[in-house]
Amino acid sequence: MTSDFIIGLAREAIEITLLTSMPVLLVSLVVGVGISLFQAVTQIQEQTITFVPKIVVTFLALLFFGAWMLNEMAQFLREILQNFPQWIR
Repeated sequence: MTSDFIIGLAREAIEITLLTSMPVLLVSLVVGVGISLFQAVTQIQEQTITFVPKIVVTFLALLFFGAWMLNEMAQFLREILQNFPQWIR
């Protein structure tokens, strides 16, 4: 194994991590910005208002995107495990 191979594998792992986490993070970001706008318009500065909607939407996004996320991670792991005997030679 060369250092270029290790760096390439690490890069692919980071890409998979970002790809699978992005939908949940984006949904949470959009809801957070929406709630912040609502608070700015109504001048309600209660800090606890943001937590419950963001948690609920995050769990809903995990339910919606969870199967796809798991499939992507399993496919990456399957690729690693199938190629591992060739890499250690």
